[in-house]
Amino acid sequence: MRMHVDQRHELVLKLVRERGSLRVAELAAELGVSAVTLRRDVETLAAQGRVRRLHGSVVWPDGPQVVEAPAAPVAGGPGPVIGMVVPTTDYYFAAVVAGAREAAAARGARLVIGLSQYLPHEDRAQAARLLSTGADGLLLTPSWGHGVPEPGQEEWIARQGVPAVLVERWAPLGSPAAALDRVRTDHAHGAALAVRHLASLGHRTVALAAQESPTAVQLGIGHAAAVEALGLDPAPRSPLEAEPSRDESGRFDRTLEYLCDAVGKHGVTAALVHSDADAIVLIPRLQARGVRVPEDLALIAYDDEVAGLADLPLTAVAPPKRVVGALAADLLLDRLAEHSQGAPAQPRRHVELLPELRVRQSCGAPAGTR
Repeated sequence: MRMHVDQRHELVLKLVRERGSLRVAELAAELGVSAVTLRRDVETLAAQGRVRRLHGSVVWPDGPQVVEAPAAPVAGGPGPVIGMVVPTTDYYFAAVVAGAREAAAARGARLVIGLSQYLPHEDRAQAARLLSTGADGLLLTPSWGHGVPEPGQEEWIARQGVPAVLVERWAPLGSPAAALDRVRTDHAHGAALAVRHLASLGHRTVALAAQESPTAVQLGIGHAAAVEALGLDPAPRSPLEAEPSRDESGRFDRTLEYLCDAVGKHGVTAALVHSDADAIVLIPRLQARGVRVPEDLALIAYDDEVAGLADLPLTAVAPPKRVVGALAADLLLDRLAEHSQGAPAQPRRHVELLPELRVRQSCGAPAGTR
């Protein structure tokens, strides 16, 4: 039986209120409606002021606010101006931007934002726009599919002529951008942290189900390294690794089939799922297929955006997103101060921050266990 539109609206409000923010595509999949229908619902609720729309996501009205780039020139203020180019200001990057904004304000600087929407050619255009309106330096999160540039993709960054810091990205040795300052999360360590915790609970086979993203590459590295170091049995390869899918519904279906098959046929008893929003969607589907969490499949999510708000609170690896943004802004402001004062340049810095594990119920361990 189809759900009445009023019932659907109330369910949307309930889920967004409980979880803080959700991607529109994921919410549509969870409710079993088309993305077009869900977008129409969100537009109606947003017009009533009951939710906020934010770059492909729906957010509870009192959720975090983000800074948008002004159209007018920003030069002429009392302190330096930091231009920050990010793919989006929702989900993961909302906290990164918030950290950068707070650090900038504490030092009398201003932060302005340019959005690339994961369009590679837009990175350069947004950086140029910010510089043309008075930005003194740049914080850059380019739209590099695997977190690192393809050959020639990063050369424009090294030619900007102003201090720049890479944020949650890195460039390989020999790259023109390799000598830039950078601040990022060690996601490989985060994946290994999850595997080690699951192994400590007695699990011998730990699967990885990660959506295609710059984070996923590092998760795969950390997961594989931890499995080998701990002498665990290898899990079957996820279909998303072999053939990534941009289709939200297809991605969930393939991940669901993979995990059910891994549990039923390959002895997998634990999994790391990226992201926690994906995990929230997958758990009721797994349970409908007879795979209980955590009894049959202990689960740890990656990102910890909404993991604690799930019906079954999710154990999650939490990257230090706000601290990443703050340290990147401080590092850029240090470079700007050197430049303005004519002081000797300090050595470039590559800063990696370690995520932390937040234990809840989905892994089967007592909450608070480390």
